[in-house]
Amino acid sequence: MKPLVATLLVCTTFLSAAQAQPKASTAPQTVTVFAAASLTAAFQAMGTAFESDHAGTKVQFNFGGSSTLVQQIQQGAPVDVFASADEANMQKLVDSAALAGTAQPFARNLLQIAVASGNPKHIAGLADLTKPGPTIALCGPTVPCGRYAAEAFRKAGLTPPAASQELDVKAVLSKVALGEADAGIVYVTDVRAAAGKVDGIDIPESSNVVARYPIAIVKGSQNQEAAAAFVEFVLSPRGQQLLAGFGFLPR
Repeated sequence: MKPLVATLLVCTTFLSAAQAQPKASTAPQTVTVFAAASLTAAFQAMGTAFESDHAGTKVQFNFGGSSTLVQQIQQGAPVDVFASADEANMQKLVDSAALAGTAQPFARNLLQIAVASGNPKHIAGLADLTKPGPTIALCGPTVPCGRYAAEAFRKAGLTPPAASQELDVKAVLSKVALGEADAGIVYVTDVRAAAGKVDGIDIPESSNVVARYPIAIVKGSQNQEAAAAFVEFVLSPRGQQLLAGFGFLPR
């Protein structure tokens, strides 16, 4: 009987030890993504698709003006991934050594004039925004869409008009849609997302500006593996197809 007793003791010891081992955490992972306001609709769809492919991982977004998001990151806001509407604001994080790895371009965009549905003011181009009468909404000068708009006027040989200074492109679009402004300069993708609420007036290629969007993992990320997976998804053929569906140009 001694061998049987010994075997039972060994088994009991093994089971006790196994039960004492901590269980692997099954809590869902969360990837926090700070993204330019113009990416709102596209990235919400991106997040849904990513979560579908990565069970147990959630994507949490904070959308806003790229310059504002950079300030929040530099002040220590918890974030895993940053997607900017311009390279200049991403460069601020490069210069402050706030990124893990290299920022990668993932999309492009163009400017468009947003006007009230039906274009009641009969605005035909940038020159009409500089004439007396129309109320204009623009992004502030530190926001990518604001700098791009100023460049578009310069390329057209025009002086930028007096206008409101909004925190991000969604605020500009909202003012036009609500009738608080007669026109504003936003992105092609914003006009497309607000179909039925505003109309878009094209800006000639000679005066237009190409917005280039980079994405990167933030060095302070507490979930870099999942962050890398999200960036990879954005850059993948499926992610690029999703962006194209919202009117973004290939990277």
